[in-house]
Amino acid sequence: MKRTSRDIRTANRYEVLRHVIAGSPVSRQHLAAATGLSLATVATLVGELLRLGAITEVGHEDSDGGRPRGLVAVNGSGGALIGVDVAETYIHVELFDLSLTVLARAEEELRPERPGERGPEQVVARIATAVRTVVTAAGVPDERVLGVGVSLPGQVDREGGVSVFAPNWDWHDVPVLDLLAGHLPHPLHLDNPLRACTVAELWFGAARGRDDAVVVNLGTGVGAGLALGGTLHRGASNSAGEWGHTTLVLDGRPCHCGAQGCVESYVGAPGIMRNLRELSPGSPLLHPDDQTATIEALGRALADGDPVAVKTVQNTARYLGAGLADLVNLVNPEVIVLSSWVAARLGEPLLAEVRTAVAGRALRRPLASTRIVLSPIPDNPVSLGAATFALEGWLASAGRAHAPARWKANGKSRDG
Repeated sequence: MKRTSRDIRTANRYEVLRHVIAGSPVSRQHLAAATGLSLATVATLVGELLRLGAITEVGHEDSDGGRPRGLVAVNGSGGALIGVDVAETYIHVELFDLSLTVLARAEEELRPERPGERGPEQVVARIATAVRTVVTAAGVPDERVLGVGVSLPGQVDREGGVSVFAPNWDWHDVPVLDLLAGHLPHPLHLDNPLRACTVAELWFGAARGRDDAVVVNLGTGVGAGLALGGTLHRGASNSAGEWGHTTLVLDGRPCHCGAQGCVESYVGAPGIMRNLRELSPGSPLLHPDDQTATIEALGRALADGDPVAVKTVQNTARYLGAGLADLVNLVNPEVIVLSSWVAARLGEPLLAEVRTAVAGRALRRPLASTRIVLSPIPDNPVSLGAATFALEGWLASAGRAHAPARWKANGKSRDG
């Protein structure tokens, strides 16, 4: 889709605010150098952000023989943003101020093996409950909530607010934001964890300052968010990054997507459980109905040098390394970031095995320019990234002339 001048202006406003948040306090001259925009354009965008209350003037810094340079900083109290990480087994919600500092958290457990807990109405109701919990806990009036970003697993239509396909729940074309709008008064925005993790890493993590990066989301589901040329790559239908559903083993294990041999079926949490079961069917590390408990037990046993845990992670890393080598050869990224809860719990032992596996399969030249690291973000990267989608949506709606007070994910007012 061709970008309009308004789209470009919104993107530039977003980029300037991103750098203010990352470097507060900061001068207009520094922002021009960091963004590649002209000083005049930056000055205009800073003026708009000041009028919106997103940033504030905070004094001056000395320059080399010239006039002192004015400094701006993010106005943390200028509003609240909410990020919602809806995973297959939990809902995690965080409320942030405008500096993207967490003010409140809430979590709801989901049990997907229970049909009554994975239906759209039930999941949406649980999301709404968790959102209301953080708003109340932070003591933020509803009108100060600038937006709620919701990350939902699977393929999503972000413009229409629809879950197109969530394979682990067997959802098809579910109008998630329309359902959620019946519970919450806030502006709503939808995307998926691949994009959310990638944006979080670009803003605060291992991809910060990088032009080309891959952020691998390792959870129940698996995917690879792409940042190309320093910006999030969505693809023609917001479907880029479904690397978890590329074929790793011909005629291999069945996958929730309906295919066989997908990457996800070998390195997602259920796939790792199967790796463990095939290696040691009676292992006490295996909790057949609880993937979180199984991965946590594996992580603890790894730290103790348990041979079954070590071999399970080695086997998993062989599969993961083969898939990552394909990404190294195809995308030639500067960094591959292993993110989400499975990567966090298996940690450095998984990372070491993966690096070895990738080195044995990737082409030497692209591999030489690629670092493979764990996400350094200490908290939930998905909810952080989802909150930035709400921030982006607020900046877009604030730039529209005579914008209504509330906007839906597709940019239309709730009145039509």
